[in-house]
This record gives sequence, structure tokens and C-alpha cells, in this order.
Amino acid sequence: MASNDIPSNKIHTPVLLERCVELLAPALEQPGAVLVDATLGMGGHAEAFLLRFPELTLVGLDRDTEALAIAGERLARFGDRVHLVHTVYDGIGEALHGLGISEVAGVLFDLGVSSLQIDRVERGFSYSKDAPLDMRMDGTAGLTAESILADYSERDLKRIFQDYGEEKLSARYAKAIIEARETAPFVRSAQLVDVITKATPVAIQRQGHPAKRVFQALRIEVNQELSVLERAIPAALDRVQIGGRIVVMAYQSLEDRIVKRALAAASGSTAPAGLPVELPEHKPLFTLLLRGAELASDEEKALNPRATPVRLRAAVRLRRAAA
Repeated sequence: MASNDIPSNKIHTPVLLERCVELLAPALEQPGAVLVDATLGMGGHAEAFLLRFPELTLVGLDRDTEALAIAGERLARFGDRVHLVHTVYDGIGEALHGLGISEVAGVLFDLGVSSLQIDRVERGFSYSKDAPLDMRMDGTAGLTAESILADYSERDLKRIFQDYGEEKLSARYAKAIIEARETAPFVRSAQLVDVITKATPVAIQRQGHPAKRVFQALRIEVNQELSVLERAIPAALDRVQIGGRIVVMAYQSLEDRIVKRALAAASGSTAPAGLPVELPEHKPLFTLLLRGAELASDEEKALNPRATPVRLRAAVRLRRAAA
């Protein structure tokens, strides 16, 4: 059983599972194929791939030790076909090197907060339930939402709310937090929600929960999600073999923008402007498998509401860069 005695297959519905299988299958059907699940979570996607491709070797990465423990139980029956590594996904190169693996047939990223992290109230990711202000995806890391709210300046709070939450009221919220913490430190999510709500004009409150973007920004800052992702996608692309594929699912525009840029750079020609003929060394290393970002179908959204904001992108490697 998983934590809280809930079977892991009952607490995690993989997003766009069939579509991910379809996109990665041509690479994973090859002999000796290795798939990196860079955001393992509770192993829902990983389990499906291991069942569909009996000769597949899976490398699962996750920064969340609780998720790794649950996935380890779930995938134990696959024996030495599974290698689990406790690392943030920008550590993909080091993880594969440690396993003696130079190239892989596929890489899967399912970004954002996992089902486990959302559903565990005590982790503090949700603004709708009162909990400690933690928000760490890796419980062994040092920085928490509580420490950010205690130590960051008004200017820095405004910056993260604006940059990571795309919050129009970032200055107002930063000022309210600085004033409130002079009376009492922020230790519970309900305290923060109360301060944010009181600082929000009633008309804006009707447009959605006022704390949503602030919580997103704090989570991203705690876990350094965007800077990690900017390193992780190029690192993953570097490990994909010729004919290998990468699939990435993002859930908000900031993540998707990074993914889009990285895949566009990898699939673009490097020929200088005005060159009459594209030389072989300038040809793209990858080609995109989808035109733009693919969204979940209405059927998928009904089946799994967490798929509603997903943006899926995919690419296949055409060649290696000349040495």
C-alpha cells in the first residue's frame, strides 16, 4: 500500500497516457530501448510503459522522496528493468552517467505539481486547505514558502509574484505581506490566504481565487522550477539518440514557453542568414512531431480534470551534431 493506506493506482490518474504512448512508441519498440521518466511521481506513466513494452528499461527521476517510495513499490515487480534516482530533472545527465547509460530512446516530462503533492494537504501546495507553508517538492531541501515570506524583501516578493505568478496585484500583495508579518510570522496557508483576500478588491475576487497566482509563484520560487527546467530540456535533448523522442507536458504558460523555445532551437537550422545552400552541419538536429502545443480533448478533461490546462509538445532526433 502507498502512504495513508491508499493503493497508488487509486490516487494517480496519468495525464494523456495513451497519447504519450502513441508518440513515444516508435522509439520504445526498438531493441534495448531506455525511457527516462524525468518526473516519475507515483509511477503511473512508468507502469503503463513497462507493461506495453516488455523489453523496455526505465529510468525514473524524482526529487520527491515520498513519490519515489510509492513508485518503488508500484514498479517493484519489474525488477532490474527499473532504475529509480533521487534527483531534480536537470540532473538527468548525471543520473544516466551513474547508470552507465550514454543515450536513451525516449524522455518524458510531466511538469508541475504531482497528484501526490496536491492531495497531501500537509505539503502546503493548496490555497484551499489550511496547512503549513512548506511547498517543497523535495522534503530534504532547505527553502520553504514560510522562509520566503519571513525573509524576502518587499521588492523580491513583488518580483516573484509578478514573474512567476503573472500577478497584476503583485505590488499590493507584497506590501500587505510585509505589513502583516510585523505582527505575526506566516506559518499557515490560511494566514496568507486571509491577507491576500483582504488586499484584493471585491470585483477582482469574483474573477477567481485571489491567492491562486501567489501560491503558484511561491511554489515555483521554493522549487526553482523555471531555472531547473531551462537546464533540464537541453540536457535531456542531448541524451536522446538518433530516432529517439522527447515528450513534454506543461501546465502553465511560463513552463510551456521554456519548452517551446528549447524545442524550437533544437529543430531549427543553424545556417547563417543569406547562405544560398544549407550545409549538412547546419541542418536541424530534431524535428517537431506536433504543430504547436496539443491540448487535452474534452473526453480527457472529463476523465481527468487535471489534464485541463495541459500543453503537450514532442520532437524526434534526426541527427547528431558534428563533433
